Amino acid sequence: MVKSYSRGHEIYYDGLCWKYLDTDEMYDDSRPCVKCDCYPTSEGYDACTGHVEGAVSVCCGHDVEDVYMVLEKEE
Repeated sequence: MVKSYSRGHEIYYDGLCWKYLDTDEMYDDSRPCVKCDCYPTSEGYDACTGHVEGAVSVCCGHDVEDVYMVLEKEE
């Protein structure tokens, strides 16, 4: 079984589509973060981290993994 997480909610691929593991409902990206109970901003940022200047990617970890930030490479 292929598994992943969406804002801390475990999801799995059943061969046709992604589903939430706890309810077996189709994954629809509608759940808030399990850590801060917030939805992403309209720009797609984690609500608890917001926009981080110079970052390519930032994640609060959603209570599943450590917080991380990927910065733009300076030339």
